[in-house]
Amino acid sequence: MRPMVEEVRIQGLGVIDEAVLELSPGFNVVTGETGAGKTMVVTSLGLLFGGRADPQRVRPGADRATVEGRILVDPEGRVAERIEEAGAELDEGAVIITRSVSAEGRSRAHIGGRSTPVSLLITLADDLVAVHGQADQQRLLQPGRQRAALDRYAGDALTKPLSGYTSAYQRHRQVTALLDELTTRSRERGQEADLLRFGLDEIEKADPKPGEDIELAAEAERLGHADALRTAATAAHEALLGDPADVVSAVDVISLLGTARNSLDAVRDHDPALAALADRLAEAGYLLSDAGGELASYAESVEADPARLAAVQERRAQLTALTRKYGAGIDEVLDWGQRSAQRLTELEGDDDRIEGLRAEHEDLTERLGELAAELTAVRTRAAERFSEAVTEELTALAMPHARITVSVTQADHFGTHGLDEVELCLVSHPGAPPLPLHKGASGGELSRVMLAIEVVFAGADPVPTFVFDEVDAGVGGKAAVEIGRRLARLSRNAQVIVVTHLPQVAAFADQHLLVEKSDDGTVTRSGVTALDQEGRVRELSRMLAGLEDSELGRAHAEELLGLAAREPR
Repeated sequence: MRPMVEEVRIQGLGVIDEAVLELSPGFNVVTGETGAGKTMVVTSLGLLFGGRADPQRVRPGADRATVEGRILVDPEGRVAERIEEAGAELDEGAVIITRSVSAEGRSRAHIGGRSTPVSLLITLADDLVAVHGQADQQRLLQPGRQRAALDRYAGDALTKPLSGYTSAYQRHRQVTALLDELTTRSRERGQEADLLRFGLDEIEKADPKPGEDIELAAEAERLGHADALRTAATAAHEALLGDPADVVSAVDVISLLGTARNSLDAVRDHDPALAALADRLAEAGYLLSDAGGELASYAESVEADPARLAAVQERRAQLTALTRKYGAGIDEVLDWGQRSAQRLTELEGDDDRIEGLRAEHEDLTERLGELAAELTAVRTRAAERFSEAVTEELTALAMPHARITVSVTQADHFGTHGLDEVELCLVSHPGAPPLPLHKGASGGELSRVMLAIEVVFAGADPVPTFVFDEVDAGVGGKAAVEIGRRLARLSRNAQVIVVTHLPQVAAFADQHLLVEKSDDGTVTRSGVTALDQEGRVRELSRMLAGLEDSELGRAHAEELLGLAAREPR
């Protein structure tokens, strides 16, 4: 199933109290008597896809107008991706969109049951629907859309040069950005290089070693407290082993341990538990004896060295000057130096890079000019073919003196798609100046112009659903039949929804929806009917003769339906 609007539910909008429209994939037509609310169908679709919320459209007496649409989408397509990004979900391959407008003018939008900004509806509309009505902004009235549609119309002839241009354009932008950075920031980069050189020179002169600041801090601590350390070590040694100079009165830990161990050794054979304690005292004696020996060696090694202490303090001051600027410790200072040396190499190579980039920039600019000229030539040829095709369509649509022109002009700078600016203009009659579409045609004429354009663009500028309101304004007879034919042709590749008052147009529809008012002047749930063959004959007869049961009208209606049925689908 191709993407399409499957169902629309309307509540409290204009004369519509409540209505449900079930739409087919092909050509859907909506008819009804004047004032029956046909145009509200187009208004509801406009609201679903981000149209302006007009509180005056809310049905008198209703708190709000609500439109809910079920739209089938491609689960792998861009629309489904955007819906997923918004946190909403699909329902069996369809998205449910709801838009409400309060009588005070407050507007709310929901996608897949999740509240969403109206701007997202507008974004989705670009890929889902083209609404052509007097009150709606037209998709193909946007210059960017016109250029994109012309490119697709040009086909394969444009594909290869456009691909080459796109690659060159992207590289051109990269090179331009690099050149701008390197040249406009040359002073800042020079200052950065000077600061890096100064810092690297300071570090090189100091020549710090990894972990040196930690080692020097420990050494300074020892040298600064040498006397206290030696005194403490000597006192501890004497406590363990005694003072050799006082042989008579010396009492030390080792001696006391020896006495305790001897006392236990005399009776250890009588109790294993006491023997274990004696062994532990022996082990403690060995450990303390070793510690006493090491304390003696340490006390002898500790010497006050004012000269060395001064040297250490001076070196620490030198390293501290580095850590204040380049890192919390010497290891961080050395890491900063390594990174800065790499950065300085980059900065010092800027001149060579600038020369290379300037040369590449010139080559790319020349190449872009050649490719842009090729794109212009292809677009100009496509524009001529397109103008002729649309003008031919307009002649068949009762606008024999109108002519479409496609202006392909060049901007003063390269863009994503070349230098070309594309604008579709309408010459309403011979001698008239070409005017942009929305300025050169009335509402009804504009709908016919857009129909002609869409028919010519069909397949080249694909959109799943087209909506036309008043496409048949001011025409009748043979021109109305031609409008019906072209709408049917457009429906071969897309869903088409048309509000019409012409039977010649309605006869070509795949599905005919009739909108009828109830006795109180409102459209209720039962007021929208999908007509069968007999119902279509009656409605077409009413549209033709004003009478549902007119024999002449019925005959003409059946003739129109037969003519439409013979058209290829």
